[in-house]
Amino acid sequence: MSAASSLTGEPSFSFTQFSRDGAAATVARELAEEAPVAIEFNGVGYAVLMATPADIAELVQGFALAERLVSAEDAPLAVDIHTTADGVIARATLPPDRVEGLLGRVRHRVSDSSCGLCGVENLEQAIRPLPFVTCRSKASRDAIFRALEQLHEHQPLNARTGATHGAALVDADGVIRAAFEDVGRHNAFDKLIGAMRRQDLSWDGGFALLSSRCSYELVEKAVLANCPLLVTISAPTRLAADRAQSAGLPLVVLARSDAMLATVTLE
Repeated sequence: MSAASSLTGEPSFSFTQFSRDGAAATVARELAEEAPVAIEFNGVGYAVLMATPADIAELVQGFALAERLVSAEDAPLAVDIHTTADGVIARATLPPDRVEGLLGRVRHRVSDSSCGLCGVENLEQAIRPLPFVTCRSKASRDAIFRALEQLHEHQPLNARTGATHGAALVDADGVIRAAFEDVGRHNAFDKLIGAMRRQDLSWDGGFALLSSRCSYELVEKAVLANCPLLVTISAPTRLAADRAQSAGLPLVVLARSDAMLATVTLE
């Protein structure tokens, strides 16, 4: 399913445009598609994500890694995708040795959904220990600036709609090797990480570039994918910065065309 696909079949929406001088005109604007994506693992309904209905197999793969249902060493998941009038159903099968972990996570998610993060057990699930990042980036400041200059070229849906985030795999020289878009910043990163696993792509001394703020969830996704350097357009939260520091994940934040903030020394 392409990034431009629509469940409704209507790519544009009519608005009345008002100018400051009082002029009014009817304009048609393409809108980013957003639809529920129901994810099942081994026949168990696990989550419903609101996402751009494209690159679903990559989304499921990255989401499973972020949820710690699989590891980076596990074989890519087989994902059956069914598009309905109401959304997308994605069914994946975990290896037999991962089923116990799946059922444990489902129990916690049911408890979370009923009353939020209530109780010590759920808080421990929310802020779980992270592994330490072992990959190292070879990217320089110039490489990051080069990637920032290219990013808009890899966000065609956002160029048309102004409503999607991008996540890019960038090599050590600042060349974007792969990029994905979604209305959700978490989904875009899951799609990128999932695609890397499914296509057997490595960080190879490069980094991840995200067109969003640096939330703690994105930091955790980066750490679990052993990302050597996370670069984001906007600022981090304190929790995100603390989690990244404890896991050895270097951050570059507020990365703009003229300046950036970094937690490590960049050549």
